[in-house]
This record gives sequence, structure tokens and C-alpha cells, in this order.
Amino acid sequence: MPNSRFEADPSPSRFLQQGSVRQHPTSRNSQAHPGVSALHGVTHRNTSFQPLPRPLGLPPYHYSLANNFPSIVANIKTAKSMVFHVIGDTGGVKDAEYQDNVAAQLIEQLGSAGASDPQFCYHVGDVVYFNGDFDKYYGQFYEPYNHYTAPIFSIPGNHDGEVDDATDGKTSLDGWVGYFMQSTPDVDPISQDAPRVGLSLPNPYWTFVTPYATIVGLYTNVPEGGSIDSVQQQWLTNEFATAPMDRALILALHHPIYSFDDFHSGSARMADVLENAIRDTGRVPNLVLSGHVHDYQRIEKEISPASATPFLVCGNGGYHNLHSIHSQPGDIAPDSNAVLKYGVDDAWGFVTLTIDETTIKGTTVEIDKMGNVRPTHDTFSYSAKPITLSNPRNVPNL
Repeated sequence: MPNSRFEADPSPSRFLQQGSVRQHPTSRNSQAHPGVSALHGVTHRNTSFQPLPRPLGLPPYHYSLANNFPSIVANIKTAKSMVFHVIGDTGGVKDAEYQDNVAAQLIEQLGSAGASDPQFCYHVGDVVYFNGDFDKYYGQFYEPYNHYTAPIFSIPGNHDGEVDDATDGKTSLDGWVGYFMQSTPDVDPISQDAPRVGLSLPNPYWTFVTPYATIVGLYTNVPEGGSIDSVQQQWLTNEFATAPMDRALILALHHPIYSFDDFHSGSARMADVLENAIRDTGRVPNLVLSGHVHDYQRIEKEISPASATPFLVCGNGGYHNLHSIHSQPGDIAPDSNAVLKYGVDDAWGFVTLTIDETTIKGTTVEIDKMGNVRPTHDTFSYSAKPITLSNPRNVPNL
């Protein structure tokens, strides 16, 4: 340690070095480790762990699709499957064209709003940039989805939770709470000519109860790599332990557990969160959804001997700056044994999931810089049947 306040401390955790750039993930690796994407004390952003707002409801923070949208559940029962969109990192803060192009394709897929069309959208975070401000919601949320008539549900992302200046009365997640956690849902005046009735989600982390899937949504807060407290970890374990065995279990979180990108990488911290829940319950999710990294990736990791678990990164929903992928399909990360199955880092888009009693099917839409829909896309199919481990203590390290 320096013995004078005038001496330099060479530790990169204390000071930014002249001419230096942020550290980037190692090629072909899939997770962030100590020293990767390091945070510094000298920064213009407040990326510390932020307190959560008061919940609207009581634990375990369940939100029932049947209770709140009975007409959607009627459509699902008629179709004998549930179709919905998954999207993330959408805010068009600097160039709204890309978000608008994605929104146009989302709207086109709604079709005639029939039983076999997408019934809702699940947003995996970063609804608006950069600090989740309430006044950003018209330009980045209400107006772009003015003609998307289906409901949009969400978990928050790190930018939704950031606060740039707490001295002006702003609190973390106040913009997100203002729409998604209304105690008495109504149309907020800020939506102006694009009115949309708010939602009454019970908490920033919450469980979506639907006919064909239980979607457990974490709030991984603001720090790079994500961060949850022991209360949320215990809640996650309880949700895995009590999830119905007659439908698929899906985990959603903003910070990805695996990612083959050259900017953020995945999060070893979030891998520990999932690993602890599996070890304590024996239940393995059928699918893991995430965002944060601005591209699309489908990654598989062998957790259960029965089948590989798919991890989707759905972070190309409209934010202008995309993140490059440093690996090719088929590459195996030596740090985690995760396998990149498909990736696109030069197009925006979303995922459409179709879930029935036996299968989770998915397809992507890829939109280039000029707004054209590409003929290429990812398609996949995985089991929707419950996945359990006979000996959870033998779960491989994630």
C-alpha cells in the first residue's frame, strides 16, 4: 500500500490508467471471471448494488395469467399451445430506427390476434436506456409499441435499475415500477398519444404462472455480472422446489450465465445462483432466458444426463450497438464446457416460443441494418417435460 496520499497505487481496482481500455473476455470462453470486465472506482456511472422497491404483493410473488388475462388463457386452451415473444435490450436511445424495425416485425407476427398467434411478450430487461428514467418511457417504450396490442411483461435490467443522480429525488427502478408495478393499473399521462394500461406485477423478481410454463424471473440488479441477495436466492430455491411438475420450468434473468461475446461475457456469479438452486432442489430448468449482451446466442450446457439445457441470450431487441461474438457454432468453452449452437451479432430481432405439453419450440427473426428481414434464422426444439436430477449433489459445476 502507498504510504502517502501522493504515491500512486498501481492496482487497477483503484485508478484508471492513462490510455487504457476496459479488459475484455478471453476468446472462446463463455463466462466472466475475476479480472474480466473489471469495474473501477473512478467512473461516471453508478453501477453499485441498488435497493429494491417495496413489493406490491406478498411472497412468493406469483402473477397468474389466468387471473389477469382470462381471454389469453382461453386462446391458449383453444390452440393447445402457448405462443409468445421474447425480447431484450430494446431501448432506442440513440437511434430508434433499429427498435422500430424490430417492433414492426413483432406487430406483424400478431396477425389477426387469433389463438395460434403470439399472445404476449416477455421482456428480459433494459427496457429503456440509460438510467431507467421515467421520462424516457414515451420514446423508448410507449411509442415504439403503440400498435403492439398484446401485453408486455418484464423483468428489469441493469440500465432499468441504474440511477445517475440520486440528489434529484430519483430512485432505482422508479421508471420500471411506474409502468410494471402499478397498484391500480391505469393509463399514465406520460404515454401521451400511445396509451397503454399499466401492469400490477408483484415485485421486480416474480413468477409468471401460465398454462404451459412456469417462468421464474430474477432481478439481477445493476453491477456487472449481476448480483442478488440471500433473500432472492432463497426465493429462487423455493420456486424451483414448488414449481408444478405438469409443465415446463423456465428461468429468466437479465445477466446471462453464458455468453461467447467479446464485451460482457457470461457471469460466473449467476452460474452459482442457478447451481445452488439446482443442488438444493434437483429441478433443472427446461430453458434459460437472458439479455444484457447485445446479440443473439443459443448455448447448450449438459446439466442433466437426459438432455442438454438451452441458454438463450436475447439482447438484440433494438439498442443500436451490437456486441461481436468471438466464437463459431460448435465451439466448446474450456472454462465451462458450454457449447455455442447458434449466434448472430450483426442483426436485430427477437425469439418466438411455442410451448405445449411436450415441447418447447423456438424460432428467431433477424433484421439487418437496412430493416430487411433475413432468410436466415435459428430454430430449435427441446422437451417441455419436467427435468429432475436423482442426485442433485452431482450436478456439474456451471
